[in-house]
Amino acid sequence: MSIAENRADLTIIIVSTNEADWLEACLTTVFAHAGEAELDVVVVDNESTDGTRELVESRFPQARVVPSENRGFAHANNRGAMSGMAPYVLFLNPDTEIVEGTFGELLATLDACPDTGLAGVRQVTADGTLWPTIRYFPSVGRALGEALACERWPLRPRWAGEREVDLSLYDQELECDWTSGSFMLARRDALLSAGLLDERFFIYSEEPDLCLRMKRDGWKVRHLPSMTIVHHAGKAGVRPRMVAQDAFTRRQYAQKHFAAPRRGAYLAMVGFGQALRAAAPTRGEAAAQRRDAARLALRTLSGSADPPFGPPPPTAIRPS
Repeated sequence: MSIAENRADLTIIIVSTNEADWLEACLTTVFAHAGEAELDVVVVDNESTDGTRELVESRFPQARVVPSENRGFAHANNRGAMSGMAPYVLFLNPDTEIVEGTFGELLATLDACPDTGLAGVRQVTADGTLWPTIRYFPSVGRALGEALACERWPLRPRWAGEREVDLSLYDQELECDWTSGSFMLARRDALLSAGLLDERFFIYSEEPDLCLRMKRDGWKVRHLPSMTIVHHAGKAGVRPRMVAQDAFTRRQYAQKHFAAPRRGAYLAMVGFGQALRAAAPTRGEAAAQRRDAARLALRTLSGSADPPFGPPPPTAIRPS
């Protein structure tokens, strides 16, 4: 794998697995919001067949295309990260658009906070609704709270649920446990000292895993409100395979980070939540899809169904 020779301030990695329809808006806004930062923009072509490479090379010649075998989100992002040398690395989803702030301003904030290893920003949906991206690490209590629909409670204690749903906090700069993988801005030193994304997570759970490793290594994770992006989240609706994948990676995360008693209790609460969803009344097609997704997730969690994207590799970083 060749490494970019330019000394940019920020390498921006955008993985496309047949995401060409989103790339034009994403890349246009990325370059428009560079500010005073020198950008090294990398589109990782994850075995796309929709003209991703041709679109980037014809419409955005200032960006680089890095080919990658489709071995998952973490693998593709690592290929992009290892292809650059900039002191900051941004993992950015292709279905996003930058709407407020500049990368120059964002990097200046991080330069002034040398103990910050990773940061997220404000995210809104296509209709302007604020999307909760400040997260707390998985725990037994939070898995139980999510099983019992804690986000609908009138008052929700912090031990219940992984998402921070007090939306007033999103206008503040604050420390958090982890942040959504659709926008993760990492200091390269922190990324290298804690380790790159763990490629055993095909997709999902790689974000809390990375942030936990960074915190254990002495780095902070922060939410920075100086930039706002639109994230077209949930564009595909309920997909049973992806719900099952989320359950599978929660099992992986628990096996990696929890001792046996805590691991068993946590997975029991995750399974309890899926069992409640699987048994819920089905009224309409969407409810039936959620039920079917929960049933597949239960089988995957118990090991009676294969991992949705195949067995994970034996090591955290695959050879190039």
